[in-house]
Order: sequence, then C-alpha cells, then structure tokens
Amino acid sequence: MAAPQSPKKSKLTLYIIISLIAGVALGFTFNKTYLSEDNKALKGIDLSIRKVQGQLKLTSDSLVIRQLENQRKELGKERGALLTARDKKVEPFSLMADIFLRLIKMIVAPLVFTTLVVGVAKLGDISAVGRIGGKTLLWFLAASFTSLLLGMVLVNIFKPGIAMDLPLPEVSEIPGITNGGGLSLKVFLYHVFPSSVVEAMAKNEILQIVVFSLFFGVATAAIGEQGKVVITFMDACAHVILKLTGYVMNFAPLAVFGAMTAIIAQQGISILKTYSIFISEFYFGLFLLWLILALAGSVVIGKRIFGLVKRIKEPILLAFSTSSSEAAFPKTMEELQRFGCKDKIVSFVLPLGYSFNLDGSMMYMTFASLFIAQSYGMDLPIATQLSMLLVLMLTSKGIAGVPRASLVVIAGTLATFNIPEAGLALLLGIDPLLDMGRSATNVVGNSVATAVVSKWENALGARCPRVPNFNFLILLKIQSQILC
Repeated sequence: MAAPQSPKKSKLTLYIIISLIAGVALGFTFNKTYLSEDNKALKGIDLSIRKVQGQLKLTSDSLVIRQLENQRKELGKERGALLTARDKKVEPFSLMADIFLRLIKMIVAPLVFTTLVVGVAKLGDISAVGRIGGKTLLWFLAASFTSLLLGMVLVNIFKPGIAMDLPLPEVSEIPGITNGGGLSLKVFLYHVFPSSVVEAMAKNEILQIVVFSLFFGVATAAIGEQGKVVITFMDACAHVILKLTGYVMNFAPLAVFGAMTAIIAQQGISILKTYSIFISEFYFGLFLLWLILALAGSVVIGKRIFGLVKRIKEPILLAFSTSSSEAAFPKTMEELQRFGCKDKIVSFVLPLGYSFNLDGSMMYMTFASLFIAQSYGMDLPIATQLSMLLVLMLTSKGIAGVPRASLVVIAGTLATFNIPEAGLALLLGIDPLLDMGRSATNVVGNSVATAVVSKWENALGARCPRVPNFNFLILLKIQSQILC
C-alpha cells in the first residue's frame, strides 16, 4: 500500500506562495529605493528618444535626419549601458532563479529520454505507438489551432495596439532576438532531426530528444526478450531522476523569491499600469483558453476534470512563478500519475506535449504579432492573418527549452509578413510577466491532453495518493501491483 504524502511535500505550495509575496514586496522596495536613480535615468532617456522620434517625423532635411538618427543611436547605447548596470545590482537575486532553472534543465533531458523510451517500449508494437501517437497529435493540433485562433480573434476584438504610443528603438538595440531570415523549411527540419543525440541533450533540444527516444523505444520493443533488460534499466533510471527531482524541488521557493524580486525591482509595479490594457486582455484570453481546455477535457473525462486541475495546482504555480514550463515538467509527470494516468501514457504524451502542445505560448504568438502590427497602424486582412496562423502552427513546434523562444518565433513571423521587427521592443519589458501566464497555461494544456489520451486508451485509473520511488530493480517487477 502506498504511503501518504509527506507533510513537508504538501507544504511546498504554501512555501512557494509565501516566497512569491515576499519577492514582490522586496522587489517593490528595491524599485523605490535601491534602483530609484537608475529608473529615473532610464525614464529620462526614453523621453529623449520619444522627442527625437517626434522630430524625425516632422523633418525632411537629410542632414537633420542623419544627425537625429545618430543622436537616437547614442541614446540607445546609453540606455543599454544603464540597463546593464541596473541588472548587475539585482544579479544575486536573479542568480537564485537561474541556478534553479539550470538544475531543472539538468534533469529534463534524461527524464524525457528514459520515460519516453519506457513509455514507447511498454506500448508494445509499432501499431500501438502509431495509434496512441495519432490520437495524441490529433488533440495537440486541435488545441494548438484553437489557441492560435483565440489569440487572433481576441486581438481583433480588443485592438490593444491602437492605444499604444511608445518609443521604438532600432532592431540592433533589441538584445537576444534573431529571426534567422524568417521561415525556413531547412532550419525547421534540422531543428527536428538530431545529428547527435548527445548534442541534443547538451542543448536541451526537446524535440530532437523526442525523435531519438521514439526510434529507440520502438527498436527496444522490437528485439523482444533482450529489450526487457533495457526497459528495466531505463525504468530504474527514470525513478532515480524523479527522486533527484524531489531534492531539486526543495529549492523552488528560493528560486521564486529571487525571480520575483529581480523582475519587480527592475520593472516596478508601474509597468502593470503602463501596459495594463495589453496585460489584462492577454490574461483574460488565457482564462478563456483554460475554460475551453477544461470544457474539452470534461467531454472526455467528465467531472474528473476538476480533480485534475486541483491535482496540478502545484506545477501550475511553479511554472507561473518561475516563468518556465520546464521547471514544472517533473512535478507534472508525478501528479498526473497520482491522478490515475498510467505511467506508459504519461511517459509518452507529456514529453511530446512539450514540443507540440504549448497552448499558452501559441496564443501569445498570434496575440503579440497582431498587436505589433496594430501598433504600427497596419490593418492586416483576415486572409493574411489566417496565413500567419498556419505559419505559426509550423514554426512554433519544438521551442521548449529555447530562451525567449516565443519572441524568437514572433521575430521570424514579423519578417515573413513585413511587419517592422523593432516592435518587439514593445514586448521586452513585459515579456517576463506575460511568460508567467503562458507557462502556467502550457502545464494545463499538456495535463488535460495526457488525461484525455489516457481515457481514450482506457488507461485512466483511480486516484493514487502517492507515486512510489523504487530504489531496487527487484521492486520494479511488482510495480504494477503496488502503484495504487
């Protein structure tokens, strides 16, 4: 019989909430005191950039235009230096979050590989893999299309970009964002198929790891009796990694505290007021998406959808507070098994979801791309917007684990549809706040997908109070008898 959940573990959510509140409070204090002078200087530079841009619109003299352009570039460099100096002051807090995320990324690649190989191998033959894979991808495509379409509809209804009047720096002043020349089938395919699984794991290329794991799992099942040794070994490795995850998760409250302190200290509560229209409309869209996903899930699993949402509240909170879907991956896997999803389905569907089913990120891409177009006064026809939606369906796959992945994809989409990429500057300041919501939504979307596929495969059992971590291979032989 499984042991009850430990009090220490059940209090992790409470500790994360306390850390979240404490981080916001300390960040607000730093913003008003420690970083006050830096923020005032940045506001002055932003005002100067706005004045220069206003003067550029009023003159046609080429000599004056050249002088104003040089002045704007100098102001941009000064602004970049100030941002760097400000970030240095809160670096100890951001390091707390960065170290935690590095520890999580250390776990994700081997966890995806071992669990997916075991999941595929336990499914048996290629026909079972194809059947479950087909159902999984069908749900993913439907959810992705719904997310993209919802973002497109809402941004056309609300039109948040029309109200924006903000300075836009040059493309060269937007750090860390490159578009690679827009949409490229060659680049996309290279991003899917690995040339080296070692390199894919080193770079946390989730989609490439998934492709290799699928081949490896099918081959393991195909060799019969000899493959059982590999499955047993991989299963043991997966449980060891899950145990390791438990150790890493103890540092989650510190990571949340550091991340929130750094973000609020740098941006300030005032940024919520400046971008209140865009932020509130985007989060309203995420709320609608949660409802749609829950309703769609309830059609398949019924009233258990409420139990699922309750079960995954800790992974949702962790993803929200760290702005990382990856941070919640191991915990989500554990909670889905406690909910009653069989391990072979969880091991197969959830890793695929991190490459093909990032619902929150998908909605953000259409919402943000059309928001930037509106900010420039560009009225895109519905046909063009639908073309953009289809392009994003392709280019958004496999972005898990890529820093600022959504912005990278948006940059390529803007280039494809001739929308000025400098508009990305409108999003950089608030992207961490938006990333929190879309990361939490990604967890919800993948959890619902896993529960639905489990139900379709008659692999959704009763709730398990605890998923055991076995330390000895002999106990793996009786796992199915003691799991619940």
